[in-house]
Amino acid sequence: MSIASAVAEWFVANSRDLPWRRAGFSAWGTLVSEIMLQQTPVSRVIPRLEEWLRRWPDPAALAAVPSGEAVRAWDRLGYPRRALYLHAAAVAIVERHGGVVPRDVSELLALPGIGDYTARAVAVFAYGDRHPVVDTNVRRVIARAIDGDAEAGPPSVRRDLAAMDTLLPADLEGARLFNAGAMELGAIVCTARSPRCNECPLAAVCVWRAAGYPPYLGLRKPIQKKFDGSDRQVRGLLLAELRASDVPVQASELDLLWADDSQRSRCLAGLLADGLVVGSAETGYELPS
Repeated sequence: MSIASAVAEWFVANSRDLPWRRAGFSAWGTLVSEIMLQQTPVSRVIPRLEEWLRRWPDPAALAAVPSGEAVRAWDRLGYPRRALYLHAAAVAIVERHGGVVPRDVSELLALPGIGDYTARAVAVFAYGDRHPVVDTNVRRVIARAIDGDAEAGPPSVRRDLAAMDTLLPADLEGARLFNAGAMELGAIVCTARSPRCNECPLAAVCVWRAAGYPPYLGLRKPIQKKFDGSDRQVRGLLLAELRASDVPVQASELDLLWADDSQRSRCLAGLLADGLVVGSAETGYELPS
């Protein structure tokens, strides 16, 4: 049995019941879910996704409201620029594609904030087309099972897509199942810290396992700074205050949220530059309209 077949068979028997995998889930829902899932756990995404799609069931519904409403509804999912990207993508879908999420990868890539992974994920999981889809989990499965490395090392779009494409079955259903299965395998079995090799469908052919689980000695991508005390924390506090208010928030009120004047001012300036906040010290600050 090939690696792809083994993973697909395992996925059919063991996959989690997630909203975006259910029959009839829309292409718009797939796009929203993929953007929400970037750097955010599934458990936090599901309730926010359901609320979002109830409120904005299609691109036209989201495009019809101010971008600030998208930021407000994003709440505490993290990396709120994603809300602005999603709103901008909805506007573009309405203007360029008649309100229908495009199927073509190049057209998806042309939407604001849509990268290689998201474009291919929508084309594959919403429309059933054959493309390699590579996320962190897929990269880890390939690194271990094929390359014999404990970690995947820094990402490379060209190299990662080529590695996945080599393994991808030619038929559409087989390709879809392997794409989804490799992600699921990396997410719940071939995990970063505690892989459950005794449950893995690739245990018998895994090069890393056969070599005795050697430690990773290659390059690593930079480690993100801790959240506590970081600019990310301060930006989140400022945005939370603005989300909770229906009127502009005065600078004096924001001053109370964080004692370090320099860091607070830097984070507020960054939010203004990113378009997540509008206003001034004279008029007060609020979400964009």
